[in-house]
Amino acid sequence: MEVGAVAAMRYVKDGIKAARLVMQHTEHTLLVGEKASEFAISMGLPGPTNLSSSESIEKWTKWKNSSCQPNFRKNVLPENNCGPYRPNNYLDLSDETCPDTYQNKISRLPQVGLHSHDTISMAVIDRTGRIAVGTSTNGATFKVPGRVGDGPIAGSSAYAVDEVGACCATGDGDVMMRFLPCYQVVESMRLGMEPKLAAKDAIARITKKFPDFVGAVVALNKTGEHAGACHGWTFKYSVRSPAMKDVEVFTVLP
Repeated sequence: MEVGAVAAMRYVKDGIKAARLVMQHTEHTLLVGEKASEFAISMGLPGPTNLSSSESIEKWTKWKNSSCQPNFRKNVLPENNCGPYRPNNYLDLSDETCPDTYQNKISRLPQVGLHSHDTISMAVIDRTGRIAVGTSTNGATFKVPGRVGDGPIAGSSAYAVDEVGACCATGDGDVMMRFLPCYQVVESMRLGMEPKLAAKDAIARITKKFPDFVGAVVALNKTGEHAGACHGWTFKYSVRSPAMKDVEVFTVLP
């Protein structure tokens, strides 16, 4: 129940350190945008720093030259252009022109996968049994500026309760945050469900509504028993314990 998070934070490289500073030195849970950057720098983190790399600039330039396609916008005009955009039903807001559903649009969106995001999520149990989780990400490639995914949302990308266990998640954060899958996993384990079933149950709740969704969760109970579940891809996660000589990689099939 000690939480700190930052989102849409530019010019500061160490997002997870900034989140920890929010937890340790404020009564807040989440800081966003320019003021999150100012806070992080004022608390001693390096910045402002240009975080663009030659690789990211090249990728963005190529995308821009391809008419900003694919992107995450829907029900806008112009459809195959870099904008500026306007709603395609700007002058008619009747029920008959309600936007199409996410499910109808999902096939045209940039696909979430191994190369379209860079989420790192971790859960750790210390010697005294305390559990901590953390998630860090740059977000979805070609996202709409200002977009915040599930990374900084407690209960979505990560969640931990000392007397129960923890959960980490990755995938299509725009869908996953609607279900708070890691909160669901931990609460299922609290009710007696083993990690494997808790993970599968959380994923099943999402796929019932979004069958084309891509994502995964890892469940960890307070004794160190762990399991993963995924949908839409083959997922791998790593585990290390004091009894192990090296990290072991586990593969989870959809």
